[in-house]
Amino acid sequence: MRHNDGTINPQLSRVVSETGHTDLIVVTDAGLPIPSGSERIDLAYRPGAPAFFDVLDTVLAEMAVEGATVAAEIAEHSPEVLEGLRERFAGMGFEIELVPHTEFKARTHGARAFVRSGEFTPYANVILHAGVAY
Repeated sequence: MRHNDGTINPQLSRVVSETGHTDLIVVTDAGLPIPSGSERIDLAYRPGAPAFFDVLDTVLAEMAVEGATVAAEIAEHSPEVLEGLRERFAGMGFEIELVPHTEFKARTHGARAFVRSGEFTPYANVILHAGVAY
C-alpha cells in the first residue's frame, strides 16, 4: 500500500505516473462521451459521486499541469464550475482555454485517458495538458 496522501486507485495512479509532457488527461462528468478504445478510469458509483472537483483535486495533487481546456458553454450553464476551475488553476501560469463544446469533444480524441466522475453538472469537464515537474 502507498505511504502518502495521493490516490489509492491503482489505475489512476498508473496513468498519472505514465503521463508525459504534453499528454492530455480528461477529467469528466458522468455524461461526456468517451471515444471507443480510450482508456477509461470510471470512478462514478452513483449520481453525483464522486464529485467532479473531488476527482480533479486528486488528479491535480499528483500531476504537473501546464494548460487546461474547457467547453465555452460552461460560462453560461455552469458558471460555478468555471469559477472553481479558475480558483484551482490560479497561479499556475496559464489561462483556461475556452472552446466550443463540439471542438472540446473533438480534442478529447487525442487524450491519453479519461477519468470519469459521477458529476451531473452540465459541462463539468476539463482537458488537462501535462507539464513537467522540473
